[in-house]
Amino acid sequence: MTEEKTQSKIPRGSRRDLTQGKPFVVLLMFTLPMLLSMAFQQLYNIVDSVVAGQFIGKDALAAVGASTPVTLLFLAIATGSSIGCGVIVSQLYGRGERARLKTAIFTSMIFVTALAAVLTVIGIVICDPLLRLLNTPESIFSDSSAYLSIYIWGLVFIFVYNIVTCVFNGLGDSRTPLYLLIFSSLLNIGLDVLFVTVFKLGVAGLAWATFIAQALAAVVSFLCLVFRIRRIKAEEGRTVKAFDWGLLKTIAIVAVPSICQQSFVSVGQLCIQSVINGFGEDTIGGYTAAMKVSFMAVSCFTTLSSALSSFTGQNLGAGKPERLKEGLWCSVAIGGIFVALFITLFWTIGDRIVGLFVSADESQEVMKVGAMFLSVVGLGYPFVMFKVCVDGVLRGSGDMLAFMVSTFSDLVIRVALSFILAPFIGFFGVCLSFPIGWVCGVAFSLGFFLRGKWKTKVKV
Repeated sequence: MTEEKTQSKIPRGSRRDLTQGKPFVVLLMFTLPMLLSMAFQQLYNIVDSVVAGQFIGKDALAAVGASTPVTLLFLAIATGSSIGCGVIVSQLYGRGERARLKTAIFTSMIFVTALAAVLTVIGIVICDPLLRLLNTPESIFSDSSAYLSIYIWGLVFIFVYNIVTCVFNGLGDSRTPLYLLIFSSLLNIGLDVLFVTVFKLGVAGLAWATFIAQALAAVVSFLCLVFRIRRIKAEEGRTVKAFDWGLLKTIAIVAVPSICQQSFVSVGQLCIQSVINGFGEDTIGGYTAAMKVSFMAVSCFTTLSSALSSFTGQNLGAGKPERLKEGLWCSVAIGGIFVALFITLFWTIGDRIVGLFVSADESQEVMKVGAMFLSVVGLGYPFVMFKVCVDGVLRGSGDMLAFMVSTFSDLVIRVALSFILAPFIGFFGVCLSFPIGWVCGVAFSLGFFLRGKWKTKVKV
């Protein structure tokens, strides 16, 4: 059976074939819905902090900020585990192996759900000790603990949603996750305002809003995936399994390094947060607000990287590596537009952007701290954008060793510089560590890419 006939069994409305057409056009159309999805996802993350600062106070903003690196650690594990499935799904789709494609999806769902259940138990046990270890100030400890505990109980929903999103992206369908995320984001924002301003639930209300929105998004997205999978017909004579240890091992080859990479990045953020917590509530609040905004900017770049990974997986799976160079430069060109936009905004109205997170009578010191962070960190955006785009090709090909080394080099330098510079030049030293780390990371990523061994890594 030819590749075209094989892939035709996958309903056309459910996916985008990234192996056909001009790479620039195909990748651009695939990436745009993913960027919109990211924007809505970051929107409700930002709204949590805005509602906390504006309607509760700067201590509430600091409480959410103090717990954020811990929530990002769990989210990193969810993202990393889902990446393994997404890469393998895109490769199997590119090769037209529908039976193994469905088996890979079922196997990933079971694995990720079990992992989430285990992490929920661990998270509840270590929640408070971890906040203590991070030197969380007593004035915000109770709110931080409440927010984090509620978040942890919703881990299963977060993991399920992430795996479903990665499956859709692996199939070339970036629109369904967008629609689901719009629904979840708007619901979360509405519940944030309702629980805090009407029911007066404080910081805990923000956490419950996220819990409910994530739960509904996970259930709806899972049902959409079940409907989609049922429309994919396996090849005649091929068996679809509910679980396959061999495919789990293949998925793990990508997933485990991705989990490690994502987790170590979050652990690095935890270490940096421990430094930030030593500067007091105003600095924590300013850093939290600025970090939310910066994270949205960097998420634009990592979204480009994720799209490029799916593009790479499908084209390598279909035996078309020659399409990847144009795909890479397409992502870099789109990323360059975002870099210019964010740097301009941060250097001109950075203080006013941070001021959105706190009420007027509490904003001066918080705005000063946040604006400093944005103006310094923004200088590193051209480097981190280029780095993560190159990393997208490495990850999509399954060259996880190169991907991990480039990421860890950046992380280790950032964390080390934060601890080294903070005692001498204070918070500015933490800000400076970010662009320096990204510059070093680019060198590693580009070196691995130019070496070219990633072209031979795809094996499913």
